[in-house]
Amino acid sequence: MTTSMPASKEQPICKLSFEDKLDRLAQVAVHSGLGLAPGQQLVMTATLDAVPLVRRITEHAYRAGATLVTTVLADEESALLRYRYAPDASFDCAPVWLYDGLAAAFRSGAARLAVAGSNPSLLSQEDPQKVSRANRAASKAYRPAMELITRHEINWTIVSCATPAWAAAVFPGLSQDEAMSRLWDAIFAASRADRPDPVAAWKEHDAKLHERAAQLNHKRYSALHFRGPGTDLRVGLSDGHLWLGGGTTAANGRYCIPNMPTEEVFTTPHKDRVDGCVTSTKPLSHQGTMIDKISVRFHGGRIIEAHAATGEQVLQRMIETDEGARRLGEVSLVPQSSPIASSGLLFNNTLFDENAACHIALGQAYSNCLEGGDKASQEDLAARGANESLIHVDWMIGSSLIDVEGITADGRAEPVMRQGEWV
Repeated sequence: MTTSMPASKEQPICKLSFEDKLDRLAQVAVHSGLGLAPGQQLVMTATLDAVPLVRRITEHAYRAGATLVTTVLADEESALLRYRYAPDASFDCAPVWLYDGLAAAFRSGAARLAVAGSNPSLLSQEDPQKVSRANRAASKAYRPAMELITRHEINWTIVSCATPAWAAAVFPGLSQDEAMSRLWDAIFAASRADRPDPVAAWKEHDAKLHERAAQLNHKRYSALHFRGPGTDLRVGLSDGHLWLGGGTTAANGRYCIPNMPTEEVFTTPHKDRVDGCVTSTKPLSHQGTMIDKISVRFHGGRIIEAHAATGEQVLQRMIETDEGARRLGEVSLVPQSSPIASSGLLFNNTLFDENAACHIALGQAYSNCLEGGDKASQEDLAARGANESLIHVDWMIGSSLIDVEGITADGRAEPVMRQGEWV
């Protein structure tokens, strides 16, 4: 499609100390990401390595008027001890009381902030069956809270924190200090925390994503066709679908940008109208396990064949979570010229890697990607093609070798992307 979007005039990068940039990241998390309201509570989750950033976010949340900030910290080393010493029955358990508490907090109006940065290979040496059972139990227990998030009942966001294990995965040849420094620089750049006014920079970027989504909504394509090495995939779009990008207004009236960084525009596929084969273009880090070189075949919306060069057992158990785990809940378009792709880094972190390439997600659909979806019943959403599942797992299918065409209602094909770039 032709685009009227002007050349980027984003703010220049400025020289700041690490502490200054960490503080700016906390500011954009609270003000640009969450859109936290005075008088609102905040629930935050993070690992122990993220405590310095958590404290900065907590400070800015209270400065913004938060009445209470509650942080749930996870220890990855303790998670490993479960796989080493817990009885077999442990892997069918989850802290239901904790997830019920999170859902209750969201229903009462609390905002949600996740600080990402876990070890991408934490569970790669553990029994895939136990990993699958534990993930399924957690997904079932978290479902009530997750539904409030996917329906955008509340304002929420995700930001990232560099951790030693993650840095080592991204920069395996560097010392820990140098790897951490490089990863922090990449996070600050992608999160626009290195700009003179990061909140203004996010406002400008958000407007560009909305303009791109508006162009696609004007086209009203009935399907997208992805073509490239190992990929010939037709993704039918849900009836009354909406393209979104950047921020959104939650049901509680707060404007938030759910993912920081974000470079995508996305919508809801029709769960029964996906056909063909597709091959991943980047590894997927899924709950502590690396899955690489995924290749699947869809028929009538459902995966009928799935393989992976590494992590295939985890992939197979993931798509067996429930019936909806074999169907798509999201399709996203990201150009190769995105800042994250241009960095040349493989982050081994979906929050970043999905913003470097076009991607699809298995599992739960976002109801706000349908006209009136935020007020529709589950039955109505399903009738319009929205998928339902315990999982929502994004994996990357775009590259400089992938072309995308939009299929109009009368069957004509129009170029949307060529060699990974907008036409």
